[in-house]
Amino acid sequence: GDVALSLVQTVPLTGAVVVSTPSDVSLQDARKAIEMFRQMKVDVAGVVENMSYFVCPHCNHEIDIFSRGGAENMAKQFGVPFLGNISLDPEVRKSGDSGKPVVLEGENSPHAKSIYEFARKVIERVGEIKANAPANVIQIQ
Repeated sequence: GDVALSLVQTVPLTGAVVVSTPSDVSLQDARKAIEMFRQMKVDVAGVVENMSYFVCPHCNHEIDIFSRGGAENMAKQFGVPFLGNISLDPEVRKSGDSGKPVVLEGENSPHAKSIYEFARKVIERVGEIKANAPANVIQIQ
């Protein structure tokens, strides 16, 4: 809300990534964020669904603890790209708490896989946004 609005008004942005969990309350906040970014003329790079699913450490079955797909459906409704699903993974928290983010394990790590997939899509979208930016817009490197 207020923090995002202050940033939009003071910091030059390439675009915004809207993060939501699958819960209805989170999706409602994400909808408001997309509407605010549109009013402020900030490109919405896309939407990502955090805590989308949990992978059982014993059988590798994906469990939809909070449901799944709400953020993807919302992205379609707003006509913005869906950037992926990030799993709910206790190892991500543990590695962050220990000062060694899980992404340092590399993109083949089962714990970092969804984060790397998301990051690749963000990089792609930023490239698209920059390529379509008007020539009179100052690009910050």
